[in-house]
Amino acid sequence: MSKIYHLSTCSTCKKILEEIKAKERGIALQDIKKEKITPEQLEEMHALAGSYEALFSRRSQQYRPMGLHEKTLTEHDYRDLILQEYSFLKRPVGVAAGRIFIGSEVKQM
Repeated sequence: MSKIYHLSTCSTCKKILEEIKAKERGIALQDIKKEKITPEQLEEMHALAGSYEALFSRRSQQYRPMGLHEKTLTEHDYRDLILQEYSFLKRPVGVAAGRIFIGSEVKQM
């Protein structure tokens, strides 16, 4: 089953979902603000992406205020931060047929 993790208030996510006609194609959508990412879902994304860092967004408004730009983060740190704060997941993330699409790559789904 194809699934896209997105943020309904994100204009980029909205644009991409419309562009690929996600609803019309029957792709399952999960608004990560309303329905938190589970550790199991993140593990699946990690297995496909190869690292948590690839899934981590440094554009989050929490990144600088938390002083993360001054730290060297580990894979474990990236994992924990994504699970704690939904805005640390790069968006949107699409999973389909054993492949992962992160950010604007979702357009290729």
